[in-house]
Amino acid sequence: MELTITRPDDWHLHLRDGDLLKAVIPHSANHFGRAIVMPNVKPPVTTTAAAVAYRESILSALPAGSDFTPLMTLYLTDTTSPNEIKLARKSGAVFGVKLYPAGATTNSQDGVTDLFGKCLPVLEQMVEQNMPLLVHGEVTDPEVDVFDREKVFINTILRPLIQRLPLLKVVMEHITTADAVKFVESCKEGFVAATVTPQHLLLNRNSIFQGGLQPHNYCLPVLKREIHRQTIVSAVTSGSKRFFLGTDSAPHDRRNKECACGCAGIYNSPVALSAYAKVFEEAGALDKLEAFTSFNGPDFYGLPRNTSKITLSKSPWKVPDSYSFSFGEIVPMFAGKTLDWKASLN
Repeated sequence: MELTITRPDDWHLHLRDGDLLKAVIPHSANHFGRAIVMPNVKPPVTTTAAAVAYRESILSALPAGSDFTPLMTLYLTDTTSPNEIKLARKSGAVFGVKLYPAGATTNSQDGVTDLFGKCLPVLEQMVEQNMPLLVHGEVTDPEVDVFDREKVFINTILRPLIQRLPLLKVVMEHITTADAVKFVESCKEGFVAATVTPQHLLLNRNSIFQGGLQPHNYCLPVLKREIHRQTIVSAVTSGSKRFFLGTDSAPHDRRNKECACGCAGIYNSPVALSAYAKVFEEAGALDKLEAFTSFNGPDFYGLPRNTSKITLSKSPWKVPDSYSFSFGEIVPMFAGKTLDWKASLN
């Protein structure tokens, strides 16, 4: 069986920098035409000038002949200025602004501490510039159970934000709960959307603990109950335009995952399309895969769809146990397992 679709884009990707960037960029460039690149490197990408410089680093790390296009983002802080949003839009390189609640995930310590108290002028300027806000949707209050942080974020921050600024375009990144699905579906189409990862479509929270602690299945937002996974699968495979592909692929050296305080993040770029195809096939919805992977994202961002094609073949292949780079190795999602679908550019 073969399925040829428009080349997908990845609307949520971590590429890191330095040698790690060089190691992982080919996996994304081999399958995806474009990617929204996350700004939580060290130091974070808080200015347009830094975003342009990071973009050049990515382009210089691409394999020869690659036409992969990085779409840059800014890291929102308490001190981001409205003028920076104007510069970002004028640059033609920046396509979104990322909200990390301070302390929510990897390299988020410089994130926002008071969205409404410190960032409202910036958010208003984003409406003026038609610049989307990309949201890591979790509160960081230690009183809130880790499995409830997305739900509480929706109720206390995201819903009031949309009510206050109804013309702000918002992408709720890597949704993990039925609550998030219900919220996105309740909003005006074209203004609020969500990205969905392979791990939150295929794994539930049991995957973190079965057979001992599984650090390579640990990500943030953390995997949730099976009922939430099923609800997200139903939403994604329904044909709704509100949901699109965003891998949240997040590479870490094995030593930083398999340690006393392992980093959050799942490296899925090499297997993402195989995983999404599995989800849609099992749901009997392969006819809806192309819209999710290749149409809904660019349509929401107001960008043209890709014109090139990619073929997914029912051709079993074994995922490598790891990928080596200059100072370590990265363990991918489904390491050592056999996947049914294989992707190749036309």
